[in-house]
Amino acid sequence: MKKVLWGIYQYLIAFPILLIITILTAILTIIITPFGANTVVAYFPARFWSRAICALLFVKVEISGLEHIDKKQSCVFVCNHQSMFDVFVIYGWLPVFFKWVMKAELRRIPFVGKACEAAGHIFLNRSNPKAIQRSLEKAEKQLKNGVSVVIFPEGTRTYDGSVKKFKRGAFMIATDLKLPVVPITIDGAFERLKRNSAYVHPGIIRTTVHPAVRIEAYLPDKQQQLADECHDIVVSGMGKK
Repeated sequence: MKKVLWGIYQYLIAFPILLIITILTAILTIIITPFGANTVVAYFPARFWSRAICALLFVKVEISGLEHIDKKQSCVFVCNHQSMFDVFVIYGWLPVFFKWVMKAELRRIPFVGKACEAAGHIFLNRSNPKAIQRSLEKAEKQLKNGVSVVIFPEGTRTYDGSVKKFKRGAFMIATDLKLPVVPITIDGAFERLKRNSAYVHPGIIRTTVHPAVRIEAYLPDKQQQLADECHDIVVSGMGKK
């Protein structure tokens, strides 16, 4: 009976409210960001949106390691990708200005795509190596004055909850600009919403911000070693309470 009632709540109450909030958030972002994309005011709609979604779906976010973040230092945040809740966790609880590097296909989502474009997020065109390079160059231009980028280096959401091999793109940005890499472990988002499912399971998502990885030892061209090191750090944070 509880499962039935929860399903009714999700589909008849929570999801319609979330759709309205999403549209309003996108519209506000489009309106506000031309006056200053990297301001507390410009980030407020998306942060409120993320926290509202988690609250309405009874998902609690616990985050640790925020002391490892230097808000004045631009960096490359790399996270494992468990579900759509990863986006809400980062937007709602990461206390810095940042730009997403996201799949170009997301540009086509009504309202959301336009809002992401207005906010200066980078769409990664994976059609060919030259397009990927242009996207990465655009991401590099955003990395100044404490603004960071957030990337899911697995490239896609996990199918089984495990952390897949990290691709080199995020780490090319870090080594090109000699910026620290900050690994983030997201644990529990897969259990809240599995891939290809629309049924949310209430519960806890534990997020761990790890100490920054300095890239000097990986210069000039040891990006894959850096990726592997960060992968191992992210995996080390899984299953901790």
